[in-house]
Amino acid sequence: MKVRQAIVMVGGKGTRLLPLTENKPKPMLSVADRPCIWYLLKSLASAGIEEVILACGYKPGMMEPIGNGSDLGIRIIYSYEDEPLGTAGAMKNAESKLDDVFIAANGDVFADIDVVAEVDEHLRSNATVTIALSSVDNPTEFGIARVGEDGQILEFKEKPRPEEVFSNLINAGVYVVNKEVLSRVPTSSFYDFSKDLVKDLIAEGMRVQSFMLKGGWRDVGRPYDLLEANLSVASKMSRPVVPGCEISGISYIGPGASVTGSVINDTVISKGSTIKDSYMNRTLIMSGCCVDGAEIIDSILGEGCKVGKGAKISKVILADNTLVSDGEIVEGDYEL
Repeated sequence: MKVRQAIVMVGGKGTRLLPLTENKPKPMLSVADRPCIWYLLKSLASAGIEEVILACGYKPGMMEPIGNGSDLGIRIIYSYEDEPLGTAGAMKNAESKLDDVFIAANGDVFADIDVVAEVDEHLRSNATVTIALSSVDNPTEFGIARVGEDGQILEFKEKPRPEEVFSNLINAGVYVVNKEVLSRVPTSSFYDFSKDLVKDLIAEGMRVQSFMLKGGWRDVGRPYDLLEANLSVASKMSRPVVPGCEISGISYIGPGASVTGSVINDTVISKGSTIKDSYMNRTLIMSGCCVDGAEIIDSILGEGCKVGKGAKISKVILADNTLVSDGEIVEGDYEL
């Protein structure tokens, strides 16, 4: 059986990434000059998915620059919510467009996913839902799963307190779903896929199967993970060489960006930015920024920021179009 269709939930507000998400939804934030969601769409296309429904909520019009999918060889359909419906509610909202078996994914997933193998496991186990799992050191920010010897998920708990943790296997946000389960989802109501629907299915004795991811996985929901996603893509490219600059670690300089007289390490400089006589370490510079004679460490600069001579920026996230004056010191407490 071939699964040809996916739905990607892109309705979240991305509050942990504020102020970067004030002007655009989280899946559209830049990862090496492409929207974060582009990498997921490319993975789905490589697995033979032909049609992707984008379930849009927060700032829905901002998703449309993704286009119709022709550049990836897929067809993209946009589905809109009048009010937030949650991840299962978003699927219910698009129910009439969905095949009997489909892929579902969170729009902020950044991972190497063998979708074909997950579909095979779903069909082999005769599951109603199959959930991709990944292991992490600190599972309290995610949904965790208790898995039996045959791979069946026996218990699922969303964002447990430290004393409630019974597993380090977490929901990686990529599912294979039998459409029939959507009959349990109320119409036009907020209903979460993992927190509500999966819990109900397990309680009813329906088979919810696990699929272990073998590659890297990241939920790009926090500033740290956004920076790491950018560095992960940059690590697969050749380190840029710029005369008169000292460039080390994993670094990237985007199209049309200019870097002169600077020292950069583990830093991503997006397209159209201008960096002059500056020092940067573990920093993400979004497109169209201008930095002249500044020091920036462990920080993210939104699009169009301007940083003046002698300014020092450390452990902060700057909103789009922020102006940092000459000599200004901006310090925060972000762990990047």
